[in-house]
Amino acid sequence: MRYQRHHISKEELQRLPVQVFEGQVVVIETADQAAEAVAYLRRNRVVGVDTESRPSFQRGVHYPTALVQIADHKRCYLFRLTHIGMPQVLADFFADENICKVGLAFKDDINGLRRRHDFTPANCIDIQKLVPQYGLMDLGLQKLFAICFGRKISKSQQLTNWENSHLTPEQARYASTDAWATLLIYEDLLRHERLAPEEVAALQREEKERMIEHQQQIQDQRLREQGIEPPPHRTPEERQEHQAERKREARKRKRQRQTARRNAQREAQKTKDNNNPKKQ
Repeated sequence: MRYQRHHISKEELQRLPVQVFEGQVVVIETADQAAEAVAYLRRNRVVGVDTESRPSFQRGVHYPTALVQIADHKRCYLFRLTHIGMPQVLADFFADENICKVGLAFKDDINGLRRRHDFTPANCIDIQKLVPQYGLMDLGLQKLFAICFGRKISKSQQLTNWENSHLTPEQARYASTDAWATLLIYEDLLRHERLAPEEVAALQREEKERMIEHQQQIQDQRLREQGIEPPPHRTPEERQEHQAERKREARKRKRQRQTARRNAQREAQKTKDNNNPKKQ
């Protein structure tokens, strides 16, 4: 079985019903609670993972990971790292190759956790790297969930303060839903057929053309609002030839720079030899 669609528009997404995690949500704020939670999670073969950090609205300012949420189908644990740090038992869990941990843009999440307490991650799967193999061109969690299940997950709590002394019920439900959703998407992928590499490449070219066309429409609209008639667009073939020409010109300039550098080195060596009495 293959996916019948490869992406979903923002307009379609907004019309979908909202889905939330309806299982048990457990907030972890002590080391003892963390040990109990990890003991439960180790019963699973696969779990969904996500992290949250205090949002930054200033360029160059980043905050440490405040929360890591780990979910199975029935329960989601919210580890408040601002309260307990990164316990060894949790680090060992992420280093356990016998348990599959699934996330979205997972490398960033793992790096954030390792800054809390270093470990060697094992069996951690980023579904963003998997979905193109199944013909899905959208990479965001909301859109992937919508394509797979025809429902959307809310992102209304994304920019709230995850370092607050207490999580609100809305924050807890949001965080749990994100971790649970990654697990569901991963399992749904495994129920579908992977595409051949050439099919994936063709879809990626189509997606690129779609994005280019979308950007052109936006630019055309802005020009018309200013009373300017947009110029004619290049066809895909013309764009491809234009890109090829730019690459040829770039290679030509690189060769010219290399030649000029070699000539300069030869001239410098010649001058050095002429000024060296031992070689005269």
